[in-house]
Amino acid sequence: MNFLNEMYLKIPAVSVNESFARGTVAAFCVSANPTLEEINDIKTAVSEAVTNCVVHGYRNKNGDIEIRAVLYDAALEIEIKDRGVGIENTQEAMQPFFTTKPEEERSGMGFTVMQAFMDEVDIVSSPGKGTAVRMKKYFAAGEGAESDA
Repeated sequence: MNFLNEMYLKIPAVSVNESFARGTVAAFCVSANPTLEEINDIKTAVSEAVTNCVVHGYRNKNGDIEIRAVLYDAALEIEIKDRGVGIENTQEAMQPFFTTKPEEERSGMGFTVMQAFMDEVDIVSSPGKGTAVRMKKYFAAGEGAESDA
């Protein structure tokens, strides 16, 4: 895989930034020529990760979300990180339908959705220190952003 580009974004953990984050990451990876399905998969996974930061990481309180993306000709690596409450048991949190907010009618499918749409998902978390979600998406074309111009 050939390195193409890298970006870093730090945004306040507010729900309106979910669409900004997903659009930014999607636009960033366009130069690698992903399919529309791959872009939609990335947007969905980024939405879930950012929403988790807002709702669970900071519990709708002030904080920042850091997004780092590394683009290769055949893949995109994304890390979405908060410095919120953290997750006590990541294995349990990754189980379908597990939620810490049943009173808010949360489905508990955030990590399951990320796993369904990305090729690799890894969660690193420490209670009281925050959570980092690392995801990878491989592109079918795998040829990269060689410019025709």
